[in-house]
Amino acid sequence: MNLSTNSTCTDVASRGSLELGSEACNQGQVIFTRFSTWQSCSVSYHFATLLVLDISTSQQQLTGAALAGQKFDTLTCWKGGILERCHVESHCSVVDDWIEAYKTDRDMALLDLINFFIQCSGCKGVVSGEMFRNMQNSEIIRRMTEEFDEDSGDYPLTMAGPLWKKFKGSFCEFIAVLVRQCQYSIIYDEYLMDTVISLLTGLSDSQVRAFRHTSTLAAMKLMTALVNVALNLSINMDNTQRQYETERNKNVAKRANDRLELLLQKRKELQENQDEIENMMNAIFKGVFVHRYRDAIAEIRAITIEEIGMWMKLYSDAFLNDSYLKYVGWTMHDKQGEVRLKCLTALQGLYYNRELNTRLELFTSRFKDRIVSMTLDKEYDVAVQAIKLLTLVLHTDEVLSPEDCESVYHLVYSAHRPVAIAAGEFLFKKLFSTREPEEEGAPKRRGRQSPNANLIKTTVFFFLESELHEHAAYLVDSLWESGADLLKDWECMTSLLLDDPVPGEEALTDRQETALIEIMLCTVRQAAECHPPVGRGTGKRVMTAKEKKTQLDDRTRMTELFAVTLPPLLAKYSIDTEKVTNLLQLPQFFDLDIYTTGRLEKHLEALLRQIREIVEKHTDTEVLEACSKTYHALCNEEFTIFNRVDIARSQLLDELVDKFNRLLEDFLQEGEEPDDDDAYQVLSTLKRITAFHNAHDLSQWDLFSSNFKLLNTGIENGDMPEQIVVHALQCTHYVVLWYLAKVSEGSHRKEELVSLRKQMRMFCLMCQRYLTNVNTTVKEQAFTILCDVLLVFSHQMVSGGREQLEPLVYSPDDSLQTELLSFILHHVFIDQDDDNGSTDGQQDDEAAKIEALHKRRNLLAAYCKLIIYNVVEMNTGADIFKQYMRYYNDYGDIIKETMSKTRQIDKIQCAKTLILSLQQVAFMEPIRLKEPCLDSTHLFTLPRLELARRFSLTFGLDQVKTRDAIAMLHKDGIEFAFKEPSPQGEGNPPLHLAFLDILSEFSSKLMRQDKRTVHMYLERFMTFQMALQRDDCWLPLISYRNSLQAGGDDDTMSVVSGYSSRGSSVRSKKIKAATPTATVAASMQTPVMMPSPHLTSTMMRGPGDMREEAKRGRDDSYMGVYTNHLFMYSYSILMVVCTNYGVCVCVCVCVCSRRGTGLMEEDEEPIVEDVMMSSEGRMEDLNEGMDFDTMDIDLVRPLTFYYIWKSHTERAVWLVALSCWRVMSG
Repeated sequence: MNLSTNSTCTDVASRGSLELGSEACNQGQVIFTRFSTWQSCSVSYHFATLLVLDISTSQQQLTGAALAGQKFDTLTCWKGGILERCHVESHCSVVDDWIEAYKTDRDMALLDLINFFIQCSGCKGVVSGEMFRNMQNSEIIRRMTEEFDEDSGDYPLTMAGPLWKKFKGSFCEFIAVLVRQCQYSIIYDEYLMDTVISLLTGLSDSQVRAFRHTSTLAAMKLMTALVNVALNLSINMDNTQRQYETERNKNVAKRANDRLELLLQKRKELQENQDEIENMMNAIFKGVFVHRYRDAIAEIRAITIEEIGMWMKLYSDAFLNDSYLKYVGWTMHDKQGEVRLKCLTALQGLYYNRELNTRLELFTSRFKDRIVSMTLDKEYDVAVQAIKLLTLVLHTDEVLSPEDCESVYHLVYSAHRPVAIAAGEFLFKKLFSTREPEEEGAPKRRGRQSPNANLIKTTVFFFLESELHEHAAYLVDSLWESGADLLKDWECMTSLLLDDPVPGEEALTDRQETALIEIMLCTVRQAAECHPPVGRGTGKRVMTAKEKKTQLDDRTRMTELFAVTLPPLLAKYSIDTEKVTNLLQLPQFFDLDIYTTGRLEKHLEALLRQIREIVEKHTDTEVLEACSKTYHALCNEEFTIFNRVDIARSQLLDELVDKFNRLLEDFLQEGEEPDDDDAYQVLSTLKRITAFHNAHDLSQWDLFSSNFKLLNTGIENGDMPEQIVVHALQCTHYVVLWYLAKVSEGSHRKEELVSLRKQMRMFCLMCQRYLTNVNTTVKEQAFTILCDVLLVFSHQMVSGGREQLEPLVYSPDDSLQTELLSFILHHVFIDQDDDNGSTDGQQDDEAAKIEALHKRRNLLAAYCKLIIYNVVEMNTGADIFKQYMRYYNDYGDIIKETMSKTRQIDKIQCAKTLILSLQQVAFMEPIRLKEPCLDSTHLFTLPRLELARRFSLTFGLDQVKTRDAIAMLHKDGIEFAFKEPSPQGEGNPPLHLAFLDILSEFSSKLMRQDKRTVHMYLERFMTFQMALQRDDCWLPLISYRNSLQAGGDDDTMSVVSGYSSRGSSVRSKKIKAATPTATVAASMQTPVMMPSPHLTSTMMRGPGDMREEAKRGRDDSYMGVYTNHLFMYSYSILMVVCTNYGVCVCVCVCVCSRRGTGLMEEDEEPIVEDVMMSSEGRMEDLNEGMDFDTMDIDLVRPLTFYYIWKSHTERAVWLVALSCWRVMSG
């Protein structure tokens, strides 16, 4: 489409009709009618073409708006036009057309370009020709700023969506093409570039972010384009100089003087152009870059750093020096990860080119420490790029010290996989890059003589020196991508373990062999499973066809190798527990078909013999379980080797069971005292059977009778060794579970259900009897197994269409529930120093303490599962929940999750359990611990109120979901508070009245209408005399009433908030007036009672301080407000005056905030929940700052009396008010 430079609206619209249709023509006329206000019905060529193209892309939108009679937003049309133009037509053709227009009328073409930059910033304004001719750039920018749409902070570069991402790329490409197409002509006319650079420099200094961001991007891309031009000029100058030298060195007869003059003239022109380009670049650099690399907006800083990296990479002769590198070095300390990331990626492009390393020596020495420290950056992306940059720095000799390298080495154990992989690549290049070269023509060395032998040893040495032995899987995963070929050289590894060292070679030590076997196992697992170890994976991903083929090839290769080498390895290390345990795990990753297809049956027989011998030699649980799992992996009915393995397994188990029955018969003979050797034989055999019963069904051997007999004898005699009892309990547990699995699988007889039911109940009774055993280990084992059995045989087992199992359902009786709860309270909720029963006197050992804590956490989790699945009564959780604060560090996460799950099951019952827990903490627990109860003289006991606050936080922000539960909680709390009368007689507060202080913590969770309902329910328990009481002992009632009455108008805050351990700060609140309607409504709720002041909470002090201040009647204390009866009486009169005469009482609120320097605790996440209200006004306050704790309300201020005086001429009214003010102000 070709239009003249000064086409009219009609021309453009008509041309649009020819190419896009009549409907587009009509829409184009509407658009250009809008444009007629810009430039007197004539638009520039550039805008016209873009906007006509935009008609074809947004017809529905434009048609709808035209029918509605709307005016089109020029910005919207312009945005669409830019996008469509950028992707429909070539940038080159657009620029070529613009150049032709510039040659015809450079002012109009330049005006188009200026408006292009202005409107790409999202500005609606348009620079007219008159403005362009008569106004300076600063004045134009000021005018455009005034016309900028400030209602929205969005502009094209920040808008979301794929189109706007393309817009940014097209915008940058347009600038690059513009300079490239102009580099041989108008770029040197001292008009175009001067005007553009001047405009962009002015826009980049604007306070409008959109202008600054867009112009900085344009200026940086313009600079990059100029750098390319300067580079081309430099190359042409070198070529011209070389041609000139060649021509001048010719003989005089062959020399062409005309050519010399042409070359001199060309070199002079190139030099002039080079100088002019350098002037342009200097103007952009000093006018834009130097100011914007420190911009307040991170995106702008990132743009500048990204582009300066490009300049140094493209034109290193001019830019790769310390004058420019220092900006990148300084910016590496930027507080935004995005900017630091750009610095590192810019430097990677420089260090990648080894020819530039010599120019980077000074920079490297100056900023090396900063780069090393960035490997621990809090932004993982930055840390990854920092490690990659150091990997490139390794090319430079002796730059990184051993300390620098060690700081990167340990990152191979990072839980973040990209960081670990980057560190693994660094480690591989640093330690394993020096591979021994192989001679050409020589046979390939294998096994112990292979080039990988020393590298594998180096891996072992590194693993041992890192002192993180249990993280071999992490080390292998980190090195997998960079050194998979090395790690999969299993032939070399087995050779190092089996073959004797050659003369002069140092053999591996026992510790090194153990480490090598562990690494070998991890490499086999990584190759077979093709996913990272636990703790590093981000979920399973779909493998590609190439990865699947590699996996199959690796499994085949490892099976063929280890099927042959594993038996001799087991034979060599058969007495070493750790080595054997790792080696026995290898068959789990075999392709078992290889034993048949590869004719390896004799090696399978050797493997089975070695496993049998290991079972006979070892009694360690880990080794026995590894043997059991190996048999389980080999006994797969899908493979032909099943029969062979099954026979070997059956023979082994037959011998073990027969031996156990013989030993048990002798061991339990009456009248004989068993010696230690008999006990050891029984225990070792029982250990082997238990280990195999975990993975194999041994139902054909009647193990229940023998084990139950053993356990029953232990109960009767009380002298059974603890390990025998522990393993007998475990073995019997497996018997019951395998029996259940057999019954659940398919058809079963009624006799089987009866038999299983009988065995299960007998076993549960036996475990219950062992809960009272004197040995802690036995009690813990009995408790754990009992919880598991109760959970498995609960009412949940009949779900999923298994109603036939209903006879097996077993619910614990009250006595059993009591014993389970008692066990938890006496064995879990104890101090660390008290747990001396299960750590064998090693309490000083930190590892033993951690292990003991882990064991107690498992015990608590087992019991909490019974609560969650409704196996035991939910109210038994009250004894667990009340420990939330005291044992928060040890079990806080478990208790909190339990509360969350129980609330999901039954909100009402959960609320009842919480209130019961608080009642126990306030009144029953102190009696048990011989501490003072929460009575009227102990109003504020920090741990109890803090526990209530934590419980309140767990209800979350959604008041609708928790409405019924919160209402029930208040109902039960009120009933409890007034349940017991005062032992001193009538006229004294009820015995549990102080519980209302705790209940006040949940007032903020009530909805407005519910607060009124709860307040009315409270009044049922109150007498007229109670409402008039203002003594200290009645403060809980007064405080609780205030929290409910305030809810009619506004929501309240946490009473205990002031106790939270945060620092202090003061924040002012917005003045909020109480409406007369709300005041009347509040007074109507309690017609027979005098309304109490709406004090929601106050500045908190210690209990002793507050009582002393209350006695002194200080005005600034919590108590003083209530003990001053004259103050209260005057206040009441004033409120009546204000309400009856419609005065709006102004309440000035001061919020005293306390904020700590540390992180908030997990369940304190919503400090907002302390003050979360339904009123919109309070929500506005929350937006200002959410961690305020207490409110100190000055109820009456002089401003109130001013309003009374201004609003009412009745002398009596304002005289009464004035009298009240004088009394209240002292």
